[in-house]
Formats: sequence, structure tokens, C-alpha cells
Amino acid sequence: MKLLHPIIPPTYKPLSNIINHLFKSQSFHTFQHQKPSPKPHHKPPHKHPKKPFRKPIPFITDLKQIQDPDQSISLFHEYHQSGFKHDYPSYSSLIYKLARSRKFEAVENILDYMKTRNIRCREALFIGLMKHYGKSRLPDKAVELFGRMQFFNCVRTLQSFNTVLDVLVDNERSADANVMFKSGAKLGFRPNSVSFNVMIKGWLKKGEWDHARQVFDEMIERKVEPTVVTYNCQIGFLCRNGEFDKGKKLFEEMREKRIHPNEVTYALLMEGLCSLGKYEEAKKMMFDMEYQGCRPRLVNYGVLMSDLGRRGKIDEGKALLLEIKKRRFKPDVVMYNILINYLCKEGRTAEAYKVLVEMQIGGCDPNAATYRTMVDGFLRAEEFEEGLKVLNAMLMSKHCPRLETFTCLIMGLVKSGKIDEACFILEEMEKRKMRLDLGSWNALVTDACGGDRGFVALTRELVSVH
Repeated sequence: MKLLHPIIPPTYKPLSNIINHLFKSQSFHTFQHQKPSPKPHHKPPHKHPKKPFRKPIPFITDLKQIQDPDQSISLFHEYHQSGFKHDYPSYSSLIYKLARSRKFEAVENILDYMKTRNIRCREALFIGLMKHYGKSRLPDKAVELFGRMQFFNCVRTLQSFNTVLDVLVDNERSADANVMFKSGAKLGFRPNSVSFNVMIKGWLKKGEWDHARQVFDEMIERKVEPTVVTYNCQIGFLCRNGEFDKGKKLFEEMREKRIHPNEVTYALLMEGLCSLGKYEEAKKMMFDMEYQGCRPRLVNYGVLMSDLGRRGKIDEGKALLLEIKKRRFKPDVVMYNILINYLCKEGRTAEAYKVLVEMQIGGCDPNAATYRTMVDGFLRAEEFEEGLKVLNAMLMSKHCPRLETFTCLIMGLVKSGKIDEACFILEEMEKRKMRLDLGSWNALVTDACGGDRGFVALTRELVSVH
């Protein structure tokens, strides 16, 4: 079975052409559930038997253990050759694995094969793929995939339409998103609050307050109920731009309309106050919000922690962390990252490392940002061996440092005479298909060879030829 044959990358048409093509398609209407016909009253309600325990699929179990996307393709073929019959769960799991690694050519080959075999795909698969295209800065591919869903016997709903809008907005394509949004009716969709919220977010992202308000007014005219997210987008924009009073006015408006503010609403207002240097008022708002029926969350404490860090009040930030624990909140990785970040910026790497250890003891796992912040902190302080220890832990946790972090650490280890350790880092980079650029190699060779100019020149020549 030649499933993953090479394909010629498709050429992408302008978005307007793609949308015009969509208009010609049939069966693009929003899926609506049919109401079940009423059952006769004399019959007792039917009790559905419990679903039998679904046995794990061996291929998917093995696939989860593999990190290398090429190995996952080989595993797929091995199972097929052994007589295993792949079905939708197998294909979709492999597609997700490849998409996360940005192996989109392989993804397209699998989709083509599924289409020829008439394997019906669920909308969730396409939504997930469109999001991956968006994260990879390939919004046109997301739009094209949206247009091709019908060929996989898949009914598109408003959820996939909203996903495409969001992908366009997140990729700085608000104008194209607006074209598609305006064309929703022709495609058989009636925009809901999520659709309007995405468009409002897009215009605000571009700083277009008037356009965002026009969308909001249209939302009201079309009798689509605004949500807390609708107001949060606008309140956040105003507060970030120093217009706290206007944000507070919107806050009062939403309460009058009986749209209950959530912890994010208060966090946005608190950020607005902190940006105006009103930390104490922000702290008071956090305690007052509970009286309004909204319990403070970690996001609210995070606003206070960030403000203290920005103003260099690290010790107060550490005290705030203790206060959070006393209030029986379990600090999350975001809270710890804020504190570690500002401790490292102040050069207090030993304290930052202690916080890293404490969070793990407390049952909070560091994420990639935690490790990167800690490694970079050690590198800035020229504590290269300590940085290497944290980087080792990072690699064991299956997180990947940035190329700049690898480069800086190698340079530091070489200058410190730790050549074996530097070679270990180069090997780890090679495993991840990451390489130093020529400028970094030249600097590395110069540091490694010391004053032997002839050897430096020869090595540079070999590197440039290679």
C-alpha cells in the first residue's frame, strides 16, 4: 500500500477565489439536530444499557509512545503489513501526531488515501487540523481544508466556520476574516456569539476600536446575545490602552444587562489599575469581587504578582505566593513562572532555582517556559554548569530549548573549558535536527582553539566546505 507517496505542493488561490468556489458547493448548510418525536405516554422510558468497555486499539497505544513522526509512519505500515485493519481512529490519531510535528505533506497524503477509500471523517478532525494550520501560519490551507470537507462525507457546522474565522484572525488576516464572515449567510450559516466575538477580537487586535464597535452594534441588531467574552475583549482593549474609566463603564453596562462578570473580567480591570500605578486599588478590587459573587482565582493573583515583579518588589511577590497558599489555593505553573522570571531578571538565580524545586515538591510540574526561563537566567549570570543541569532536566521532560539557548550554553561551556559537555549539547541538537549557523561555528572554533590561528583557519575552512 503506497499511502505516503510524494505529492506536489498545491498552489493556493486568493481567499476571495476560494470563497467564491465555496458558494457553488452544495450541502454546506449548518447542521441542525432534529427534535425527536414524542413517545407514547404508556410506554416506560427506555433505559440504555451501559456501554461495554472499549478495548484499547494496539496501534494507537504504540503510537502514543513514539516521538519521531517518521517512526509513527513506519509503525502504521508495519501494522498494515501484519494484517491489521486500520480504520478511522487509527487514521485520525496518526494525522494528529503528524500535524503536531508540522508534517503536513504526509497529512495531505493520508487524507487523499482516506478519500479514495471513502472513509468518513468527523468534523472534529478537520477542526483540529485547521487549528494546527493556523498555529503553523498557514491560514490559506485551513480555508482550503474547510472547503474540501464535503468530499470526506463530512457535514460542516458553525463550529468549523468559526474555527476558520479564528485562524484568519490569529494570523493577522482580519480583512479576509471579515469577507468570510459577511459571506456566512451564502454558505448557509447564521453567525452566533462566538462568530461575533472572533470578529471583535480581530479588529481589536489591529487596534480598530470603531470597527469592533460596529460588529458589536451589528450583533445587537441581529438579536445575538453578547456574552461575558464579548465584553471582556472590549474591556481588555480599553484597559491596555490606558482608558480604564471607559472599561469600567462597559463593566457596569454588562452588569446592568445581567451578564455576570467572571474572574477574567476583574483581572482585566485589575491590570488597567496596575498600569496606572494603582496597585492597592487593584488588590482591593480582587477582594471586593467576592462580595459581588465572583470568587478570586489564580489569574487575579497573577495580575498582582506580575505588577510586583515589574516594579522590582520581588520579596512582596514571594509573600503573595505564601498568602495564596494560606488561602488554600494551589499555585499553578503560571504563578511560579512569573516569580521565577522576575527573580532571574534580578540576577537572583539561586532563589529562582529554589522556587523551581519547591513547585515540583508541591506537585506542580514545570512547563517548557519554566525551564527556558531558568536556563536563560543561569546563562545571563554565566552559571553555565547550573544551566546545563536544568537543560538536562528539560530534555528528560521532553521539552525542547530554543536554538539561541543551545548556542549560548555551548559558547559558555567552551569558554569554561567544558568541551565534553559542549559536545553533549551538540549531539542533543543533532537529534532534534537543530544546527549552529556559520557565525556561531566560527565563534565556537575560535574559543575552542585558543591562540592557534593556523588550526582555527583550517577548521573554519573545513566547516565552510562541509
